Amino acid sequence: MTKNMGEMMDELDRGILGLLGADARMSLATLARRLKVARSTIQARLERLETTGVIAGYTLKLGEQARQGRLRGSVLLSIEPRAQAGILTRLKSIPEVERVHTTSGRFDLLLQVAAPNTQVLDQVLDQIGSLTGVLSSESLIHLSTRIDRAV
Repeated sequence: MTKNMGEMMDELDRGILGLLGADARMSLATLARRLKVARSTIQARLERLETTGVIAGYTLKLGEQARQGRLRGSVLLSIEPRAQAGILTRLKSIPEVERVHTTSGRFDLLLQVAAPNTQVLDQVLDQIGSLTGVLSSESLIHLSTRIDRAV
């Protein structure tokens, strides 16, 4: 039986991920100093974490100032059985749809959407709700972000 990468990670790996999650621009030297290991150890661990897919990339995280002027929301969708593939294909063509998650429970899909104003957001929500295979939808508009620990 093969172990998944989460089971193979140790405290050092988790420490690296934690520090990079807070600041993806942190240098190898700073990581090594904070974790009290050699720079070459950090380099080897990062290479392994990248090769195994634990680290999929390094990205920019926009602050609240940059996100101002965009309305964000979550859309909960109930869909017809076996309609998911077609719905996902159509959702990919809607640029305001940022993320789509499958879920357990009452709803089948959870979408994260963003639009520049209420008029565009309303049009996007109507477009999503009218997709073939969508049985029902519920929208939640994000007012403010109180905690954001997403990595």
